[in-house]
Amino acid sequence: MDVAVAPQPSFLSRERTIASGSFNRWLAPPAALAVHLCIGMAYGFSVFWLPLSRVVGGAAAKDCPADMGVLAQIVATDCDWKISWLGWTFTLFFVLLGSSAAIFGHWLETAGPRKAGLAAACCWCGGLLISAAGVFLHQIWMIWIGSGVIGGVGLGLGYISPVSTLIKWFPDRRGLATGLAIMGFGGGAMIGAPLADWLMGHFATPDSPGVWQTFVALAAIYFVFMVSGALGYRVPPEGWAPAGWTPPAPAANAMVTHRHVHLDLAWKTPQFWLLWGVLCLNVSAGIGVLGMASPMLQEVFGGRLIGLDVGYDALSADQRKAIAAIAAGFTGLLSLCNIGGRIGWASASDAFGRKGTYAIFFVAGFILYAAVPFAAKGGVVFLFVLLFAAIITMYGGGFATIPAYLADIFGTHYVGAIHGRLLTAWSTAGVLGPVLVNYIREYQLGAGAPREAAYNQTMYVLAGLLLAGLVCNLLVGPVAEKYCMTDEEAAAAKKVSVAAVKQEEKEAHADFEDFVEEGLEPEDDPAPLAAARAPATLSPVLILSWLAVGIPLAWGVSMTASKALALFK
Repeated sequence: MDVAVAPQPSFLSRERTIASGSFNRWLAPPAALAVHLCIGMAYGFSVFWLPLSRVVGGAAAKDCPADMGVLAQIVATDCDWKISWLGWTFTLFFVLLGSSAAIFGHWLETAGPRKAGLAAACCWCGGLLISAAGVFLHQIWMIWIGSGVIGGVGLGLGYISPVSTLIKWFPDRRGLATGLAIMGFGGGAMIGAPLADWLMGHFATPDSPGVWQTFVALAAIYFVFMVSGALGYRVPPEGWAPAGWTPPAPAANAMVTHRHVHLDLAWKTPQFWLLWGVLCLNVSAGIGVLGMASPMLQEVFGGRLIGLDVGYDALSADQRKAIAAIAAGFTGLLSLCNIGGRIGWASASDAFGRKGTYAIFFVAGFILYAAVPFAAKGGVVFLFVLLFAAIITMYGGGFATIPAYLADIFGTHYVGAIHGRLLTAWSTAGVLGPVLVNYIREYQLGAGAPREAAYNQTMYVLAGLLLAGLVCNLLVGPVAEKYCMTDEEAAAAKKVSVAAVKQEEKEAHADFEDFVEEGLEPEDDPAPLAAARAPATLSPVLILSWLAVGIPLAWGVSMTASKALALFK
């Protein structure tokens, strides 16, 4: 009699990504970084705006006729694109990132990070290739669809695929895991911006700024790294815990719930929408600046970046190329600050509390934004750079702190799915921030303001957004009891025993010894802490994995530091 054999799970299935007993959890961070450092180049796309705005005109942009319609300008090949039009690519990045994260968050949990990572690689790199064709054919709609829409979906898939995975591998260091999961996204421009600037210089000809060739080269490089990272993803087996780990008891805090709120109820609470506003307003202020970092520095300071007392319009083509390289260093420096803020502020929030940390972001951010026009008017490059460096640390810190803020307010059962829905605030900010910066700039220029003063009003508007964010943050309080689930409801929703729910609560909010003393034995839970494996040890594979992401990071830091020195002369 034939015996039925269960079909082997496919290579891309989640079952094939479950780690074996010998897997070293420190292999997970470099896999995540390999993906996030690639998609993080979205923050560095501003290095392309000025070259793309002069593709037809060369040294000076060739404007489209005033009577030409919008649709005609979109497909025109004989006049240049406005920077505000190119900036819509940046907006689409984050609209699609937040939307796809919310839509595909649940799919990721069932499909597994490997499948999501490979899909992210195909979307992000495929979008770059479509954008390359758009630049070659001078069709801006292809850039919007390629990098903005298709690439934006890749950003969403690539962003969320390692986050939940790393948190599962590091229950004992959740702040570190959150920082590692998303710091690469914040630091991608630190590598990508100077690399893109170098590639454009390499491919540039008298008839082409070398942008489409750079897109093709970046697509090839990023595809190799992202596929390698996706194939390296592993998830821990059920019941895994680090060897010898005992969850610590937290300090009493009214803002930290010991209960859980269901996903379907969380968005109906005022706390969800207040936190949505907190994230949206914090991100709007920072993302608008990041999207225009390179042209902003060049236009505000012009020739002063290279020791000449002339404005941007008076510079020659070679001089503009020189300050563009310095501005790429500024973009990379902001990327480095983004990384530092994600790790530093997330760790600091354990001491200050999430609400207190966001209060610091909004109060300090308001003061810093308001000070920017004075630094620009005085021509103090050093102060201008330092102000934005501090601002961007808090922008990055906001991303790293919000998952813990959500866990404090809504509990841990559905925090991943709630976080995915909250990222629609990022989508909204991706429209609001760049639109404010781009169109206020164009309005100021149209009204006759000099280039170096075109961003002053924008800074005051962004400071106002932070005041609104402060109000939202101050109104956040504990969730009403009526929204919280009972242990029986939580057990039914997760299809586990009530004892398992209570054990999870004890792991999150109390010492493990206290849990055992109450009579709930670990074997009552289907995923006991006893599943811990041996401590991690160094191996050639581990060393090579970290070198694969560490070398590009070191190169990005060195390039950033060398170019940033020119900002402080």
